[in-house]
Amino acid sequence: MSTARRRLDQIDLRILDVLQQDGRITNQALSERVGLSPRPCLDRVRRLEREGMIRRYQAILDLRRLQSCITVLTQIAMERHARESRHLFERRLAATPEVVECFEVSGEFDYIAKLICPDVDAYQALTQGWMDDTELGVVRVTSNIVLRPVRDMAPPPLFGLPD
Repeated sequence: MSTARRRLDQIDLRILDVLQQDGRITNQALSERVGLSPRPCLDRVRRLEREGMIRRYQAILDLRRLQSCITVLTQIAMERHARESRHLFERRLAATPEVVECFEVSGEFDYIAKLICPDVDAYQALTQGWMDDTELGVVRVTSNIVLRPVRDMAPPPLFGLPD
């Protein structure tokens, strides 16, 4: 069975749940929270990292305290849907630091992206550049400027955890 689809047991799920809440927790504290001794707990964490279940650890910053910026949710419609056209656009998005998340979606639009820009002018210049680049094939960009986060950066739910 592929490691990406390997079934996780309850201890693995508890480890992942705790690490989502506090990625800086010590192995000792983590082992106590999940009911394992420290060495087997560390072995499980390392296995979860190796198998790609844990992709990375990062600090989540409060951008509003650090700098003036806007967050924009952007819907993008493409002219062409061939694989190479999508890959070209996706490579451009991946190389654009203002694009912090992007999803290929079904429906009227092809992508929904979350962008963080210094201001509206910078956002407009970025998306206009996409539209002007005929090689990319962007035909429409619809924007929603985020007024305030209601729920931001919540860890995804892990189904199968006991209550």
